[in-house]
Amino acid sequence: MHAYQKEFIQLALSHQVLKFGQFTLKSGRNSPYFFNMGLFNRGQSLSLLGEYYLQTIQHARIDFTQLFGPAYKGIPLVSSVAIAYARLAATDLPYSFNRKEAKAHGEGGLIVGAPLSGRVLIIDDVMTAGTAVREAIQWVADAGAQLAGIVVALDRQEKGLGSLSAVQEIQQHYQVPVESIINLENLIDYMREDKQFSQTVLSDLLLYREQYGV
Repeated sequence: MHAYQKEFIQLALSHQVLKFGQFTLKSGRNSPYFFNMGLFNRGQSLSLLGEYYLQTIQHARIDFTQLFGPAYKGIPLVSSVAIAYARLAATDLPYSFNRKEAKAHGEGGLIVGAPLSGRVLIIDDVMTAGTAVREAIQWVADAGAQLAGIVVALDRQEKGLGSLSAVQEIQQHYQVPVESIINLENLIDYMREDKQFSQTVLSDLLLYREQYGV
């Protein structure tokens, strides 16, 4: 595991973004952990998030020319990544995001920011069913741009409707890289090393992975 991945987990724990217990997901599954990116709600944590996304993208060596963030959680995330590139990589990238509803006055339309063009990298939080990402992919295609890949904060690495995860389905269907700052395996490895976690919490997570993991 890279240092930035451990730092990201520590940041998530300190902001209670990552919690352990019993949580019912939209899928109806009873999960022993929950990840809520909305609790990264301070300037410092958002700045660090941009850096962790940047390091993930650089490590994966994704070739792209523009950033896009699906509404709503993708909006501050894509902004933070663009700022991180300008500040740390001396790269002034265009970025954009979408509205949930088209604006009928002013500039109008669904897309805010730079027009979608070139090789577009989508930035999002946690991919569950992949619905928001698939919508973003369609906007990229409709604009005549090319999908370069997708980067999320957490890959839960669990089955969707079939035997594949949402991440694997996107990778297989669109033939693009889908990367994450961390995945479930990284989290389990971190918990095995850190003695603050009880054996019960770790066991629950391992059982969940055995039942729903890919």
